[in-house]
Amino acid sequence: MSAPVLTEQTAPVVSAARPVWRDYLRQPSAWLSVTVLGLMVLLAVGAPLIAVEPGGTGPDVLQPPSGRHWFGTDDLGQDIFAQVVWGTRTSLVIGVAASLIALVLGTAIGLLSAYFRPVDAVGTVITDVMLALPTLPLMIMLAAVVNPSVWTLTVIIGVFAWPEVARLIRSQGLVVTAMPYIDGARVLGATAWRIVTREILPAVISLMVVSVLLTASRAVISEAGLSFLGLGDPDAWSWGRILLNAQRSGVVAIAWWQTLFPSLAILVLVLAATVAGMRFNDIRDPRRNGG
Repeated sequence: MSAPVLTEQTAPVVSAARPVWRDYLRQPSAWLSVTVLGLMVLLAVGAPLIAVEPGGTGPDVLQPPSGRHWFGTDDLGQDIFAQVVWGTRTSLVIGVAASLIALVLGTAIGLLSAYFRPVDAVGTVITDVMLALPTLPLMIMLAAVVNPSVWTLTVIIGVFAWPEVARLIRSQGLVVTAMPYIDGARVLGATAWRIVTREILPAVISLMVVSVLLTASRAVISEAGLSFLGLGDPDAWSWGRILLNAQRSGVVAIAWWQTLFPSLAILVLVLAATVAGMRFNDIRDPRRNGG
């Protein structure tokens, strides 16, 4: 008896998905940022087809950008364009995987805190403590202790990124929990699991999309910072590693191209992810249509 009522409550969420995405992509900044992110993904996936993985040494040492080397070369004669292309793969993998870890942990804790009052007291304290911790020094300490690799960096960044997601999901979840149809679902005998997954979760999906994009952009910055400090995976190219190599070789002042292009790649990716997330949040805001 309760199933039809719950289905009717979640139906508007599903039926509204297509118009939301249509309105979202009508915004120039939205489709431009999504296009940039799509190109970044294609660049990462097709890295072996675009450029040979950098390694060893070459005869063209510290050559400026030219038709032969689009982004110039470093002090070992390696092509910077190839380094940036292969670095895109590592940066995207860490950014996406770390944001998914943060999303799973943050969403679970946020939903449980929003619906179960006893859990809320504990979850709020843990979230506040995590938000108060000095994140960067702790990430540096952990990255220095464990064996540096792409996956250890991903876990470290993801574990420290979930509190912000949990706070967003909890705040929206509390609003949904207070809605009359949630009380109606309880009266009809719906279980707590069904209410959380069928009623509250669909209402916070838009926040989850925004959280993934924003958390991924911050994860890319964190990875670049840790790699620049020498705490990244020495066997994988990343944008932070390119910057580290420029700093270690002492050519930052004379070979400007070695720091410019990886820095621009970080800037473009972070800016595109941030704008995409902000525009999606705007399109889901009921106040946009006077609601």
